[in-house]
Amino acid sequence: MKTTEEAMITVQTEINAPIDIVWKIWTTPEDIVKWYYASDNWHTPSAENDLQEGGIFNFRMEAKDGSLGFNFEGVYQKVIVNQFIEYVIDDCRVVSIAFTSNDDGTKVVETFEAESIHLIAQQRDGWQAILDNFKKYTESNK
Repeated sequence: MKTTEEAMITVQTEINAPIDIVWKIWTTPEDIVKWYYASDNWHTPSAENDLQEGGIFNFRMEAKDGSLGFNFEGVYQKVIVNQFIEYVIDDCRVVSIAFTSNDDGTKVVETFEAESIHLIAQQRDGWQAILDNFKKYTESNK
């Protein structure tokens, strides 16, 4: 199993909501702070998002008990409204998200370069947990 930046990890979900609502909730800071966390003991108290090629984003992620925190930030490389986002995070890894409308709603597929500190399975599980929170939040707020 690869554990270097060359390994690619993909997570995905199907959301029972139209693509325009999915896109809005994915990209709006007021919504991002309500779903962008991997477990219930973490949260995202603030989010800034300049959704355009060359624009930056910065999501502050913190443990609710205040013991840990970090900024998840990057620069958008490609943005196609309601279809595709690609960005580079501050450690130079590339992330892409594809949004596809289908009969049942919207499919979201997120692919990212693995980092070398955590196991592939840990990275996949963490990013999938955030995506699962997104699905839950979106379906309850469509």
